[in-house]
Amino acid sequence: NLLECFLDASKLKDAKEFLSIAAIFIKENVPDKYSRLFSLMVSHFKLPGSRHLYQVPVPWLLPSTDRCLIAQILFLYVFALPCQWQFCIRLSFSCSHSFSSLGDLLIEQGKLIEIQCLESEYEIKKMDTRILTYTKGVVEAQLEVIKNLELTLKHAVQLGDHGVIQVVCTTQWNLCLPLLQHNLHQHVRTPLIAVADVLEGIDSMLILLRCQVHMEIARIEEDGNRMEAAVEHVQKAIHLDNKGQHQEYLRLTLNRLHWCTVLHKSPERPEDQAAVLIEQAKREEQSANLRKRRSLLVNAGHALAPDSFHIVLDSENEATVSSYKSRSQISYLCAKAQHHIKSMEKADEHLKYFGGENDRERVTLWADLAKAARKGGVWDVCRAACRFCLLYEETLFRKVTNPPKAQNKKPIRTLMDDDQGDNLPGESALPAKSFSFERSLLRILAEIRFINAEATVNLLRLQGVELNDHAVPPEGASPGYVSYLPENDPEWKTYSSWIDCLSQYAMANFQRAAEIGEELREAWIVHSAVVYVLNYNRHLISSGRQRQIIECLQTLLGAIQTVGHDGSDTTLLMLCDALARGLMLCWIPEPKFADRGKKDAATGRSEKAAAKKHDKANVSLSSSVDPSGVSDTKAALEICEFALSVAAGATPNEAIPVAAQQQIIATWVKAKQLNQQQITHKLWTEEESNDEVQNLTARILVGLEMHSCNGLGFMDFAVPSLPQLVKLALECSWSDSLVELQILTRLMYFAYESRDYDMVMACYKRILQMEKVLHSRDAKKHEMLQNTQRQEILSVAACLQGKSMMEYSSGRKHMRVAASEAFVQSARY
Repeated sequence: NLLECFLDASKLKDAKEFLSIAAIFIKENVPDKYSRLFSLMVSHFKLPGSRHLYQVPVPWLLPSTDRCLIAQILFLYVFALPCQWQFCIRLSFSCSHSFSSLGDLLIEQGKLIEIQCLESEYEIKKMDTRILTYTKGVVEAQLEVIKNLELTLKHAVQLGDHGVIQVVCTTQWNLCLPLLQHNLHQHVRTPLIAVADVLEGIDSMLILLRCQVHMEIARIEEDGNRMEAAVEHVQKAIHLDNKGQHQEYLRLTLNRLHWCTVLHKSPERPEDQAAVLIEQAKREEQSANLRKRRSLLVNAGHALAPDSFHIVLDSENEATVSSYKSRSQISYLCAKAQHHIKSMEKADEHLKYFGGENDRERVTLWADLAKAARKGGVWDVCRAACRFCLLYEETLFRKVTNPPKAQNKKPIRTLMDDDQGDNLPGESALPAKSFSFERSLLRILAEIRFINAEATVNLLRLQGVELNDHAVPPEGASPGYVSYLPENDPEWKTYSSWIDCLSQYAMANFQRAAEIGEELREAWIVHSAVVYVLNYNRHLISSGRQRQIIECLQTLLGAIQTVGHDGSDTTLLMLCDALARGLMLCWIPEPKFADRGKKDAATGRSEKAAAKKHDKANVSLSSSVDPSGVSDTKAALEICEFALSVAAGATPNEAIPVAAQQQIIATWVKAKQLNQQQITHKLWTEEESNDEVQNLTARILVGLEMHSCNGLGFMDFAVPSLPQLVKLALECSWSDSLVELQILTRLMYFAYESRDYDMVMACYKRILQMEKVLHSRDAKKHEMLQNTQRQEILSVAACLQGKSMMEYSSGRKHMRVAASEAFVQSARY
């Protein structure tokens, strides 16, 4: 009991000093109590100095056969727990699975229930990163486990053991955590209410857990428009928040819900008026009356900023500058830009009148207004609300520092022997009380940064421009008109500069959100920033213009390296690929072909012979990177190798799509070439990953990219033989049919270039087999873009087949007829 008190009070130093004395005393005098002490030691296995206690052989303390068996069961149980916490999923399953083989009759009912909790956690954890995808099948599997645990909770209540009940409730809470998003949390309403009622019924000392459960239920009830029930749960949460960690949030929430339930009285405070109007607008989301919803949102903005909201909102009102249309289209665009810039300056003056007055409450209200407007598609109100919300960041939060040991979210441990009453669900250690609400507001500000950037992209698209593209002069009304504007046209410079500033503003918001995530050490925020930037700049990346956003990409990679990539290896690979290409593409010089190299390619000498002959000669004949770009190409290579190390360490459950692997491997091979580094045969044939299928795929991709980079006037690689690559590609089991099709077509091309007709035929035969299988499937299963890409590749393959037949025909009529049929098929594709 004294040891538990030390641990509950987080007095780890005192616990460490006391632990060795307690262990020896209990082992010698009351060995039947040792299993409980052992549970405490294992559950706090990170405690310095406790590692040697693992070596105590528990079964020796219980001499009889049955007691040895029970001791073995207890050992497996307490050992399975840290396996769950450390995500050693297979080891945990082995422990849990051993229970059944040791005989259920010897295990008391309470331990059986706790074992069921372990098995439930195992079922969720073995899904691994698939949970992050939130696909229908994964969510349904999670809900099925939660439903089964509801039955386990009923059994625990019937048993009447408070400790076991708390184990089940905590496990259920951990399982519900991933499903607490707005579009999913209605599904876990019933299990969470059951947890809250049961813990209240036994007057559980898991005070903070109970508080958090009631807070989440209140959110669910509010979203379901059950305001009275939401108020009840908020009041219970306030009663349980004895340390005041959620005091300000709960106070504001209760006040807002109160005014939503009062019908006969209007609020006097502008903040309360805004809250009521926002709630009314949310209720109108299901209706088709966009005008009414917009009116409510605008009135909410006026309540919060009567001096300037209408001015900022009017910044996008084209009617105010419509008179300029009579002069010229360029004059109109210039006037529109100038009007927007002047109106935005008015927003900055807002804090002169309202700064310091209920700032925290106003931040949450502006954020609510922005989110409600975004969800309702009222983009101009959304942009205005975001502007006002972010004004408070500079004054409130720029000086906020992190608590000493900010940590990423982890589930609550389910062993109730070490009371988790003082631990926040989702965190292993509480931040200081003064940081709690500020950290919550910083998360809100990060979300508003994302929304603001999206809303700015929406504004750019209204001008006919994509993010980070430049303004395009308007087309004339007359046929054959060619847009022409002198570079020094002041009106056009004003407009185009405004467009560029909007793009910079959007990117700055994405970047600042990532910085907030890095400051808070919350990987999900940084990961979201990466996804936003890659998605909205897809047109830049696909056209090789990554250099334009290279600073932002470098910031994002630095943030990810600080906080971790949140289990999304694929997103990290895409980021690294975009950054590496941005660093090196501009330094790739024009190729200089050596005469001897051309001659060998024309005569079709074997790849191996050509590689041997030119291994030394081509280095001196090859182009080289400009000295000023060497640092960039080296940095690109380091980034690629970092990404490949992440891919090599991925578990089978984290399967990285082969398309993402192909992209980063192609970039890595090119970076190796630009840095004049050969890829050794050993490196090509041996991979770090233990997945044989992934190994084979990577070997084929590396070999193919090496072939693609040769003969361009740069350093040539000593490549694996083409027949070997074709053989491996035909034997490989590909997870992506589109990538397989592309790989085989590229191999066809190299086979055609080397005049190997048999290899061309072998590749094309497999392509035809694939085409039949793909054609037989339902066309709806394929995206239009992917279908277009597939048709394009098939067209190239059929054309290569026809050209190969023509060269191999030697005047034979049937071969020429077959070749012409291949060309016709190519035109069909």
